[in-house]
Amino acid sequence: MTGRRARGPLQRVQRRSRHLRDQVEALRAENAAASGGQRQALRRRCMQLQKLVDENMDALHNLKKADEPAPVGNYTQRKEEEEKLLLKLSQQLQKLGHVLDQDNAATNDTVRNEGHQKDPQREDEDKEEDESDDDDGESSEEEDSEETDDEDKLLDDPSVKECIAVGNFNAQQEGDLAFKKGEVLLIHDKKADGWWLAENSKGERGLVPKTYLAVHNKDGESQEESDEHIEVVDETADGTQIKKRTDPHWSAVRKAITENDTVEVLGTMGAVPAGFRLSTLFQLLEEGNQFRASYFLQPELTPSQLAFKDLVWDSEKNTIQPRPTRVSLIVTLCSCKMIPLPAGSIQVLSRHVRLCLFDGNRVLSNIHTVRATWQPKNPQMWTFSPRSTGERGELSCGWVFQKLFTSDGMPVPSKMYELPLNGGTPYERGVEVDPSISRRAGSSVLQQLITLKKQPVLLVKLRSLSTQSKDILNLLPETLIGSMCYIHLLIFYRQILGDALLKDRINMQSADLICNPILATFPQLMDQPDLMDALRSAWADRERNLKRSEKRDREFLKSLFVLVYHDSVFPLLQSTFLPSYKWAEEESEASRWRVIADFLRKSRENDGALQSLLSSENTHKAFDISELAYDFLGETRKNNPVA
Repeated sequence: MTGRRARGPLQRVQRRSRHLRDQVEALRAENAAASGGQRQALRRRCMQLQKLVDENMDALHNLKKADEPAPVGNYTQRKEEEEKLLLKLSQQLQKLGHVLDQDNAATNDTVRNEGHQKDPQREDEDKEEDESDDDDGESSEEEDSEETDDEDKLLDDPSVKECIAVGNFNAQQEGDLAFKKGEVLLIHDKKADGWWLAENSKGERGLVPKTYLAVHNKDGESQEESDEHIEVVDETADGTQIKKRTDPHWSAVRKAITENDTVEVLGTMGAVPAGFRLSTLFQLLEEGNQFRASYFLQPELTPSQLAFKDLVWDSEKNTIQPRPTRVSLIVTLCSCKMIPLPAGSIQVLSRHVRLCLFDGNRVLSNIHTVRATWQPKNPQMWTFSPRSTGERGELSCGWVFQKLFTSDGMPVPSKMYELPLNGGTPYERGVEVDPSISRRAGSSVLQQLITLKKQPVLLVKLRSLSTQSKDILNLLPETLIGSMCYIHLLIFYRQILGDALLKDRINMQSADLICNPILATFPQLMDQPDLMDALRSAWADRERNLKRSEKRDREFLKSLFVLVYHDSVFPLLQSTFLPSYKWAEEESEASRWRVIADFLRKSRENDGALQSLLSSENTHKAFDISELAYDFLGETRKNNPVA
C-alpha cells in the first residue's frame, strides 16, 4: 500500500485499546510486587482503567463502516476481535479488583466513589491522538517501503513478541491455534522450524505458522503506520506455503498445550497449587522416542548419511575410539524441600524428578527420571537413591535451571547447590509454585526470611569425575544422561555395537539387517528400569567370581556379558508371565519384580536359562524377527542437531 492514510474511527479505538492493555499489564505487575500500603492506590487505578475499558467498548459498538475514511477489509471481523480484547481486559481488571477488594475491604466505598473521577490520562491520550492525526498526511511511499523492510527484519527478532495475522488459518491438527486475518497474537516462543507458540486475546495457546504473521508494532508513530498498512489493505495468505514441522519438541508439546485447561480448573478449585502444570518433559517422553535414552544411545550419522559421526573404530586397540567431551559431571539429587501438596482428593502415585540438558529453548539430551522416596510423616520432603529410576509422570510441581558454565565459559564449581523451584513451565517466567506462600508474608524483614524458608527448593550436588572415570564415559555418546550404576552395561552395548557395525560387517556399504539379539532388544531395557536392575544384578553375580586376569580381558568380558544377557533379561522380554511395564502402578510393579526375581533365581540354580526356556511350565510370545534383527538404518540418529 502506498500513499497517504488517514486514521479511521476503528483504528482510534484499536490504538486506545493497546494503550489500555499496556496499562493493565503494568498494573498487574505492580500488584504482584506491591506491599499492603499500596493496595488502595492500585484499587483506584483499577477502577479508573475499568471505566476507560467500558467507554472504549461503547465507542466500538457505535462504530459504522460508513464512517471510515478509507475501505477496510474484514471490518466486522476486526470489530469482533477488538471486542474480544476489551472483554479480556475487563475480565482481568475484575479479577484484579476482586483480589484488591480483599485487602481493602474497609475502604471499598471510598475507592468506589473515587473511581468515577475524571481521568487526566484519558485527556492526554485524546490530545495525543489529535496531534498525531495532524501528522498523518506526512507519510510517503519511501517511508512505507522502509517500514515494510524493517518489519520483515524484526519478525524473527526474539524481542518482538506481538504479531498480526495476514490471513486466516485453520488448525491442521491437535495443538494448533486457529486465527483470523487481522488478529493480534502474543508469541511465546519462536521455533526454527517455522511453527511458533502463540496466544490469542482469549488466552488460548497453540502452534501457528510463521508465514501467516507480520510484525505488530505499538510504540511510535511510524510503527503505528506500519499497523495501519496491514489493517487497511485486504491482503490474503491464501496459497502461502506452510513449512513442514521438523522439530519433534513442539509436536510433542501439543498435548500439554491442549490439556492445560484441566490444570487451570484444578487450580481454580484449590485442588493443586497455582504454579502446578502438566509436565512438559512427560509429554515429550510420551510422543515418540526422540528424548529417550534408548535413542541417544544409538550411533549418529554424519550429514552425508554415509558414515557414523560418533562411532569410530580404533584398529590399533581393536575397539571403538573414545569421544572426549568438554564436561562430564556426576549430578547427585540430594533432596527436595517444602514441595506443596495437592488436595486430599488427588492421589499421589509417584514422586520423581526429570533431568535433561536445556538451553532455555530446546531440550538437548535424553530425559532421565529419578524416583524419589518420602515418609508419610513428612510428605513435603523428597529424598533420592542413585539406584532408583522411573519413566512416567503427570503433573509438574516446579522446575529449576542449573547452569553448567559460568558467564565467562568456565565450568561451574563442583559443590552443593540449593535451587529455588519455579512454577509454571520452563517457558514461563515469574510464576511461583505456590503464590499463597508469598501472599501470607508480612512486610518485616524477619517475616520475609521466614517466608523464604518455606519456598520449595531442590538440593543438587555437582562433582567432577576422575581421569579414569572420564576415560570410561568417553566410550558413550557425547550427550547422554543416565544413572552411574548402569554405565558399565551401556559401555558393553556400545562396544558390541561397534563390533557389529565397524569390525564384523563384510561390506561397509551394506544396509542389511544384523542378526544380534542384544543390539535388537537392549534399547527396550532403557525404558524398563526393573529389567535394567535385573541385568545389573545378574552381571554383578557373575563378575564377583571372576579372576583378576579375566577382569582385565576386554574380549572375555564382552563374551561373558553376552551370556549373562541371554541367561537373564532376554528371555524375560518375551515371557507371557511378565506384565507390561506401567509407571506408578504398585501392583503391576510388584508383580513384575516377583516374576523377574523368580526367573533370576532359577537361572542361577540351573546354571543358565536353557532349562527354563525348554520347560513346559513357561510360555513365551509368538516369535517376531525384531527379537533378533537389528536395523541400524532405522535406529540411528540422522545427524541429530541437539546432540
